[in-house]
Amino acid sequence: MSVNRNILSLAVPSILANVTVPLVGMVDLAIAGHLDASADGVASGATLIGGVAIGTMLFDLLYWNFGFLRIGTGGLTAQACGRGDMAESARIFVRSVGIALACAFVLIALQWLFLQAAFMVVDCTPEVRTLAERYFFIRIWAAPATLCLMAFKGWFIGMQDGVSPMIADLTVNVTNAVLSVVLALGADVGGLHYPGIGFAGIAAGTVAAQYLGLLTAASLVFFRYSKRVFGGFSLHALATVFKGGGTGKFFSMNSDLFIRSLCFIGIYIGFTMTAAHYGDLILACGSILMKIMMLFSYFTDGFAYAGEALTGRYIGERNMAGFRKTVRCVFLWSMGIAALFIVLYASAGTPLLGMMTSDNDVVCLGQKYLLWLLVMPLVGCAAFTWDGIYVGATASGSMRNAAILALAGFAATYFICAGLILPAPVPTFSPDSIPSAGGPHGRTVLHILMAAYFVHLLVRTLYLSFRFRSVILPKIGA
Repeated sequence: MSVNRNILSLAVPSILANVTVPLVGMVDLAIAGHLDASADGVASGATLIGGVAIGTMLFDLLYWNFGFLRIGTGGLTAQACGRGDMAESARIFVRSVGIALACAFVLIALQWLFLQAAFMVVDCTPEVRTLAERYFFIRIWAAPATLCLMAFKGWFIGMQDGVSPMIADLTVNVTNAVLSVVLALGADVGGLHYPGIGFAGIAAGTVAAQYLGLLTAASLVFFRYSKRVFGGFSLHALATVFKGGGTGKFFSMNSDLFIRSLCFIGIYIGFTMTAAHYGDLILACGSILMKIMMLFSYFTDGFAYAGEALTGRYIGERNMAGFRKTVRCVFLWSMGIAALFIVLYASAGTPLLGMMTSDNDVVCLGQKYLLWLLVMPLVGCAAFTWDGIYVGATASGSMRNAAILALAGFAATYFICAGLILPAPVPTFSPDSIPSAGGPHGRTVLHILMAAYFVHLLVRTLYLSFRFRSVILPKIGA
């Protein structure tokens, strides 16, 4: 099979699954934007959108910390698969799922403490905070399923299997969208009318979908890998799965990835909190722009996952020719995706905004920032593609350093531009000081935030490009 066919066999299923991810996020925001605000005791649809945005951010704060469950598992499994070591592949799977469950139970036990700590640094209006807390206390019960699915997905990709994670992701994302609509807005089924439960239904739909996805993923492992991978896996092997050098490598790699996640959380929090300082309208607009802006990443990630799986495999096989051709072809496909989305954003930016909300104020404001959507794919696609290659090579130290520099670039861009452009320092947050329509300062700050996000992507791309020859090539013996 040619390298391009290998890439497409892994990338296309991932893209088909990934394309539903932003749709779920859009559905959640769209549901909030179309709910009856008065029925949930708030003033506007923008406030409901802000509640979903902050609630979702809280889970990003949690789950991005555990991205190593997918990333670390994928790279290590791909290399074990390349060596033909199925026993090690089985140990990696059990180790990752065990850690996922342990982490999930800790999160559930500490949910109240986490929420109180989060709102010490996350500023928003009281109405938005109340909605975000309602969302959080429902969705937190999906933590075991969510974290286990990260481990499952990484393991499937490492096993060069693009179909199984696609099935699991489609199950989660499609049922999430359907159940959230039904539970929040209601439905008529067989002549019976279900009125829906309003805002809380958005989170409840997510919880149900996550557990259905976990059941699907576990079934796929049983039916597709029980003999090939786990046939010789005994109770003794289960008891020793956390012993030996493999566990040390797993945790060493994941400490780097944990720091990387913290840096990206810092960027995301900085973006969302700064927007929240300027009111619900700016927060809603910024959240929707971010969702639309990241549409391209779900296509690029398909090729990043392919690069991850094949890079790890060829490193395990010591196949330099296959490795070099994979890197070249993955980048060509990724840049094609960037060009496609630049055209999409240029031609359909306003309709995309209109799909997200019926609030005309949010749509009109969002139109002022559409130019930013045209430049993000240029550097974003390269950054995400390099991530896949570095994951497959288990080069976690460079990924950590890139994230640290990207956070510094984001912060420096924001503070320098704010100092030069804004006529006065940002006022200390208080609910009474937030202008309901954002004000001219809020509109300017949103431009600065988009610029800072662009810089963070550019820094990642430049650093990982520079380190490729000295860090990645030696992994395969070059």
